[in-house]
Amino acid sequence: MSAQPVDIQILGRTLRVNCPKEQQDALKSSAAELEQRLKDLKNRTGVTNTEQLIFIVALNICHELAQEKIKTQDYTDNMEQKIRVLQHTIEQALQEQARITGRTITPLE
Repeated sequence: MSAQPVDIQILGRTLRVNCPKEQQDALKSSAAELEQRLKDLKNRTGVTNTEQLIFIVALNICHELAQEKIKTQDYTDNMEQKIRVLQHTIEQALQEQARITGRTITPLE
């Protein structure tokens, strides 16, 4: 993956960022999202200090990311629990089938 310079604009400032060609659209989309968040915060709060806006938006994004990580972990834990229950149910069904037919069943791992 060779990186190429890409110009993006955020709050009237042009930044040149090295980025792999196949990720340039994602970079531009992320830059547009960041710009929109900065503008929304500026309009909502009246804060005009660019550095302060950037810090607040960065903190908001970090908070959102932390919340998504928690949701993802909760989802993963829930799915793992459901898989264990399903696996147990299948093993019980196989054992019952083996009892009825007289066959030996190897437990699932």
